[in-house]
Amino acid sequence: MFTRTHRRLVSSFCVMVAVAACGTASAQQFRLGYVNVDRVMRDSIQGKRAEEALAVEFAVRAKAGKDQAQTFSSAVAQLDKDLPNLSDEQRLERQRRLGEQQRELNRVSEVFKADQERRRSEELQKLLEATSRAVKQVAETERFDAILQEIVYIKPTYDITDKVLKTLDSPTSVNK
Repeated sequence: MFTRTHRRLVSSFCVMVAVAACGTASAQQFRLGYVNVDRVMRDSIQGKRAEEALAVEFAVRAKAGKDQAQTFSSAVAQLDKDLPNLSDEQRLERQRRLGEQQRELNRVSEVFKADQERRRSEELQKLLEATSRAVKQVAETERFDAILQEIVYIKPTYDITDKVLKTLDSPTSVNK
């Protein structure tokens, strides 16, 4: 769809429109804010909990995969060591078994990565939804007219990331 550059250009255009609107609205003050979503994902309690939960969830399978890879490496080393003493038939049979073992190892690894990515995406989606609710809550509470997420540059005075983090991480938050 849209690349990060496209989104930044759209955000920049929105800022220019907002600034232009500020200039024409003399009776009203236009309130603009910015939130660093990457920082919210990285620093929020929910983000950290999600990362820890995923690490725990996949730790057993990661260890099993690592053990399986180690077993395969040992079998390859043993074949290399035994190669001079094996008949052609024995060598071909062991190479065939190692090929099957490697294919299985690759399949298990791909399934593991796909499962891990799927779960990470699920957790990220939950966190994005909670972050959006927190941003909306801060915007409504403090009467912001616009909140931007991606932009090339904005003055630090417009950054409301800390407020969003505080709202997202508060015990009374409806975002959990």
